[in-house]
Amino acid sequence: MALNTKITSEHNLLHPRDRELDLRSPVIMGVLNITPDSFSDGGEFYGRDIALNHIDEMVRDGAKIIDIGGESTRPGAEPVSVEQELQRVIPVLQKAVEKYPDVFYSIDTTKYQVAKEALNNGAHIINDISGLQKEPRLAELCAEYNAALILMHSQGDPQTMQNNPEYEDVVKDILQFFQRQVKLAHQMGAEQIILDPGIGFGKTLQHNLTLLAHLDSFIKLEHPLMIGVSRKSMIGKILGDRPVNERLIGTIAVHYDSMMRGARIIRVHDVKEANDSIKIYNAINSARS
Repeated sequence: MALNTKITSEHNLLHPRDRELDLRSPVIMGVLNITPDSFSDGGEFYGRDIALNHIDEMVRDGAKIIDIGGESTRPGAEPVSVEQELQRVIPVLQKAVEKYPDVFYSIDTTKYQVAKEALNNGAHIINDISGLQKEPRLAELCAEYNAALILMHSQGDPQTMQNNPEYEDVVKDILQFFQRQVKLAHQMGAEQIILDPGIGFGKTLQHNLTLLAHLDSFIKLEHPLMIGVSRKSMIGKILGDRPVNERLIGTIAVHYDSMMRGARIIRVHDVKEANDSIKIYNAINSARS
């Protein structure tokens, strides 16, 4: 396939909460895990003041979207209650929206009550790692608030997803999943949809590599595509079992290849370095026109 696969400008412009999110060139979603046990930064940003300081840093370094999550989704992670998740994310979201009103905020949750409270406090996007499998009413919330919805594919849940995941054809299976879930979202009134194939969520290394090599299959659905491989185990495996803190260059390489294949949102922990790669991508891409 030809690299730099593009979808139309119309589908690269979203308007969550009546604000323009321009995805005609790639943008950064900065990850904020307000949890004690996330795989790459567990406990590092656990606490409101520390979390807010990290948002300061990510905004300065070029993040267009901040993705706030209060429940770890690493393999084997235990679920948390609605109340606990709300206590973790809402105070941080409130302060962040007040301080940086021009930034877009995403709530990383599968829970209806958490998503609704986040939207009430200024969030623009619901990032649903279950792709409406756990709580279809999230699409109704997006319709009610005119918010964007990220539909991610995952097989199983965090406790079981890496227990021998199997597919007949991983690209075809996930393409069909997206087609079903987009149709469901539309039926429930959600119009602004972003797709995420869910690298590392119920996939082997070979599944992940196959998906990344065939991103054009998902671009054809005419919804912006998000990719998140930041510090993930697949990079460690490719690089000879590198630990989490030595996977930055691998992360940049995978995300750059994904941008070349049409990805428009890059979900990362290391915002400054990702922003540098996007500047290089944009400079080279501009010379092609």
